[in-house]
Amino acid sequence: MSNKIALAALAASLLFGLNAAHAQSSTDEEAPDNIAVAYSEEGRYYTEDDIPTYNIGEDGSVDWMTYSGFRRYHAECHVCHGPEGEGSSYAPALKKSAIDMDYYDFVDVVTNGRTRVNAAENSVMPAFGTNPNVMCYLDDIYTYLKARGTDAVPRGRPAKKEPKSDAIREAENLCLGS
Repeated sequence: MSNKIALAALAASLLFGLNAAHAQSSTDEEAPDNIAVAYSEEGRYYTEDDIPTYNIGEDGSVDWMTYSGFRRYHAECHVCHGPEGEGSSYAPALKKSAIDMDYYDFVDVVTNGRTRVNAAENSVMPAFGTNPNVMCYLDDIYTYLKARGTDAVPRGRPAKKEPKSDAIREAENLCLGS
C-alpha cells in the first residue's frame, strides 16, 4: 500500500473510528455559545451527532484538542488564513467557515482541496490529504476553529488546557508513525 493511501486510511480511521464507540462517559454539558457537548471519550468531546467539538472548563481551561488545534493551525494554516482564523487578504476567515460549514465538508476540503474560479471569486485551497502535520490533527484544527468562530476562545494561545490523554497521545503516535 502506498504511503499516501496508508496515511489517508489512518486519518480516516482516526477521524471516524473513534466516534463509533459511543459515550463511555456521557455528559449533558453545555459548552459556551450553545455548542452542546453530548459526551466525552478519553479527552475528546463530541456533539450528539458524533462531531468533534470543544469544551471550555469553568476555570477557562480548554480541552486538549482545542489547544492542540491552536498550535497546529498556527503551524500549517495561518500563513494563508491569518492568525486565529481571522482571515487575510489572501484567504478567508476560517473561524467563520467552521460555524457554517458541515464537518464532513471541512474534512473533504482540507483533504482534497478546492478550486473556485469565476467572475466573483478566485479561490484555490490546496489539498493536504498527504500532509500528516494536518491530517493527524484535523479534528484538533476543526475544534479550535469552531471555538474561535463562537468566540468561546479568545485570540492568542489558550492560557489553560486539560492534560493530553494517553489515548490522544497513542493515536497521535500511530498516525505520525512514531
